[in-house]
Amino acid sequence: MRHYIAKRVGYSVLSLLLLSLTIFLFIRLTGDPASLLTEPGASAADVAAIQHKFGLDRPVWVQYGLFMFNLLRGDLGDSFYYQTPVLELYQSRLPHSLLLGVVAMGFSLVLGIPTGILAAIRVGRFWDSAGKLFALLGLSLPSFLVGLLLILFFSVYLEWLPSSGSGTFWHLLMPAFALGWYFAAAHMRLTRSSMLEVLGSEYVKLARLKGLPEALVIGKHAFKNALIPVLTLAGINLIQMINVAVVVETVFAWPGIGRLLYEGVTFRDFPVVQGVVILGGSMIVVVNLLIDIVYALVDPRIRLEQ
Repeated sequence: MRHYIAKRVGYSVLSLLLLSLTIFLFIRLTGDPASLLTEPGASAADVAAIQHKFGLDRPVWVQYGLFMFNLLRGDLGDSFYYQTPVLELYQSRLPHSLLLGVVAMGFSLVLGIPTGILAAIRVGRFWDSAGKLFALLGLSLPSFLVGLLLILFFSVYLEWLPSSGSGTFWHLLMPAFALGWYFAAAHMRLTRSSMLEVLGSEYVKLARLKGLPEALVIGKHAFKNALIPVLTLAGINLIQMINVAVVVETVFAWPGIGRLLYEGVTFRDFPVVQGVVILGGSMIVVVNLLIDIVYALVDPRIRLEQ
């Protein structure tokens, strides 16, 4: 077990190192931040002064070394644009992303799980076809298109909901729907396949042979066992919702982590982009590591196969 955990931790650390190197190099392909931080028509001396202030005139390998040294000390640097520590910016935006992610996850589970159950117990009938159509639309329509259609219908035509911003429950409805739409379809598909597998198992057939009501067979014996992989996926999806809702938060001007990342890319704010990506990646890596360890504790075959 120790060898298995050490191996998984090593993979996690390697993943984070590769992530840090990748985002450090790719963000520098967007251009020189000094050109955006100076006045239009600024002299070469002014641009050089900005580059020197933020250490952009040093060799790339020196910049990466300093970045990793500060990162290991828990210092993500200061934002070029906001002149504020990146960690403080991240912490100020995190509650908004948490709220959006939790509500979107609740929507995706409330819509996806019952639809998946109906599709499984009515396989080959109307509800199964409707569930497949819902999954197809959910996985095909991009979130930005769903968001724009919601704004057009509920904000422009009906004038029921605010089109952007935050502060009230009504501001939250459309972003949560647009973000949770895709994940609702994913949860529906997994629930359907998991329910079909469980409904074909021997203990469910035995429960039916005993004369138990169909509702009890599905609710107590089938659904509880089929829910395990769905909840596992939901936990991973929640972390993804919190960290990668860039498009939805930008469309609705929601002040979360995704919009902070968009602002960082727009202003070529290297520390902000690096910090947001690494913190989000760390969250995802840690959650996957914990899931691997829990699986190994529950099922010894997993760690023995490694």
